Amino acid sequence: MEKIKRKYYTWDDVQKCAHKLALSMYNSRFRPNYIVGLNRGGLPLSVMLSHLLDCNHYTLDVRLRDSKETPESNLWMAEQAFGYLENKEGHCQPKMRKSILIVDDINDTGATFEWIKKDWEANCLPGHEGWEDVWGENVRFATMCEKTHTEFGGVDYVWEEIDTSNEDTWIVFPWEYD
Repeated sequence: MEKIKRKYYTWDDVQKCAHKLALSMYNSRFRPNYIVGLNRGGLPLSVMLSHLLDCNHYTLDVRLRDSKETPESNLWMAEQAFGYLENKEGHCQPKMRKSILIVDDINDTGATFEWIKKDWEANCLPGHEGWEDVWGENVRFATMCEKTHTEFGGVDYVWEEIDTSNEDTWIVFPWEYD
């Protein structure tokens, strides 16, 4: 039986990551109105970033690996990302778009980030061409590490890339230590 390679991160690594990501956002002039931490792994890093950037923090429960339940949609975030608010009569009124940073601990296959994009686009003005202007502009993605085999190429801020071309690597975060 082949033993899988493991890479361990420490809490010090997570702090370094948070500072580097915050600096990258500063240098790219991206200022989120709020940060969305993905339950479970994205929460420690997203909370650190919310303190460093002095902005609000929310959670989104999208556990594709750990749960058979339908992930949480949080359509209000999609509405704020797109920039509209429905009035009492059911009509859309233009509204300023919110800048949102979505954070997870790892971008492995890309399925989680891709699910969010598809969910938001399908449930908030489906098929509208305006979504092309949302991703990478006022909604951005950040992760502590990204595996090279990911199918989601839209992560804006990555602390470390993990080369998986020769061998797969199992990432162990400090909140996962036994």
